[in-house]
Amino acid sequence: MATLQAASFRCCCCCSSSSASFRKIKATLNAQKFQSSNHHSLPRLLADELNQSKRLQTFKSALTQIEMKPKIETKAVKELYAIMEIVADRTEMHKNIGSQRDNWNRLLLTSVNGMTVTAATMAGLVAVSGVGVSAPVILALKLSSSLLYMAVTGILLVMNKIQPSQLAEEQRNASRLFKQLHEDIKMTLALQKPTEDDVEDAMNKVLALDKAYPLPLLGTMLDKFPKKVEPAVWWPKHYLKTQQEKGNWKVNRNGWNEKLEEEMREVLGVMKRKDEAEYVRLSKVVLKVNKILAVCGPLFTGLAAVGSILQGLPFIGSGGAFLAVMFGALATVVNTVEHGGQVGMVFEMYRDSAGFFRLMEETIESNLKEQEADRRENGELLEVKVALQLGRSLSELRDLASTTSSLSSRISPDKDEFGSKLF
Repeated sequence: MATLQAASFRCCCCCSSSSASFRKIKATLNAQKFQSSNHHSLPRLLADELNQSKRLQTFKSALTQIEMKPKIETKAVKELYAIMEIVADRTEMHKNIGSQRDNWNRLLLTSVNGMTVTAATMAGLVAVSGVGVSAPVILALKLSSSLLYMAVTGILLVMNKIQPSQLAEEQRNASRLFKQLHEDIKMTLALQKPTEDDVEDAMNKVLALDKAYPLPLLGTMLDKFPKKVEPAVWWPKHYLKTQQEKGNWKVNRNGWNEKLEEEMREVLGVMKRKDEAEYVRLSKVVLKVNKILAVCGPLFTGLAAVGSILQGLPFIGSGGAFLAVMFGALATVVNTVEHGGQVGMVFEMYRDSAGFFRLMEETIESNLKEQEADRRENGELLEVKVALQLGRSLSELRDLASTTSSLSSRISPDKDEFGSKLF
């Protein structure tokens, strides 16, 4: 009986173990099948995603080509593309040269101040040296101090002549304007059929920018201390006429009416009386300050060099040391204010701001002088452009025009509001 029970127990154990192993095998097969299906489906999903992204990129590139390239590549189109490449090269060139000249300003200012402080220190050591110091040591300090002062004087004469901070600002403005011209040419290629007039207009703009912001230092460099301060001009003479012809869209008298004409006249008067005049005045003030600093810097270092040479002479006494140390310190302060404060850059910034308002004034004047409305730039479009360039909404621009047209503002124009809210 016990034997039969033991046998039946072993049989049950074998059956249970075999069924458990069968379930394990089945689970393993199912897992392998699931992994195999996932292994095949995952690359398929990735491939679908890649195909979709490729199709999207192809669509975007095709759309860009449609926007950029006209259907018919005429001679004018090819010439505009060539000019656009040259403009892009000019943009990068002015950007790089602007960075280089900004580095000039920083490095030269640091070197000049370091040499000036070193020379003043040597002159002070000569003054406080005792009887025990040998004559050759004192002579070496005097000569070294004098040579450093003379070297600083020569460097300052060159720096004050070229004004590195102003040179850097000129190149930054040129880079911005060339970039704007590049976008204008791109829009011309995308939105209309280019003509030979467009090509000539683009070439004139490039030449005008080259003249307004020259790259070389010798020969064609702009005068950093002009006798008469004028707003910067970077547009060609016939620019405004071509702009009118391009903006010839006939919409209800081309978007013009008597109210809009009066509004533009009032805004034009505000910019002439207030904005342009103010920035010309500020340019003159900054130019006077820069002239004084440009003269004082080399003058102080020259006097310090003379004082350093005269140290120790019987008829001078301690006066030589006083000149060397005192004027050396003053020269450091003056150079830091002029070149560290970038006074030349401030002058150029004000001059360019006055030029910005001059361009807006000439644009409005040229449209108002044109008797036929259909030959003007679209009035509504011009109003939007003027409002945005002045940092105002259309309602604010109209309020400005209505305010300045009142009798009180005409009697006392000094109370007029500035047209621009950006500068």
